[in-house]
Amino acid sequence: MSDMRLVLLSCCAPCSAGAIKQLADGAVPGISDFIVLFYNPNIFPESEYTKRMQEQIKYCETLGVKYAVLEYDHDAWRDAVRGFEAAPERGARCSLCFEYRFRRAEKFARENGYNAIASVLGVSRHKDQHQVDRAATSACPDFEYLPIRWDENLRVQINRYSDFYRQNYCGCEFSIRKV
Repeated sequence: MSDMRLVLLSCCAPCSAGAIKQLADGAVPGISDFIVLFYNPNIFPESEYTKRMQEQIKYCETLGVKYAVLEYDHDAWRDAVRGFEAAPERGARCSLCFEYRFRRAEKFARENGYNAIASVLGVSRHKDQHQVDRAATSACPDFEYLPIRWDENLRVQINRYSDFYRQNYCGCEFSIRKV
């Protein structure tokens, strides 16, 4: 596909900063338009969700990048992962979570004239990019998924000089580390 209109599924500003900058700079060939999609009903508590959402919006607005924020329905997300609450990080619960979010991203993409999806869900040290890619192709088998490998050095550089709010867990209540 040479004229891709891309939805970038994002979890937070620290993870997405490099990818958004690459896309904004036109550094990803074949992408004619993109939007950052913040869809994270997994994040708990809601105050944490709000902090991450506000930080994502601030970064997008700083770069002049389009973004959309979808509904926060943590109860529906909990239903989607029910029975896997005790699964370890990078386990079955994470796959279900990714699939749930990719299905909603695909729906958004179709409704808004986008024809491809990519994500930064595997950027975090808490996640596995291959697991994210498998979840995307499983959840959206008839939709263009781009398993883009983002420039890690750019992300690190942006984060080094930013004042991003940073969290110490992936997002859901099951990933909060006991300290």
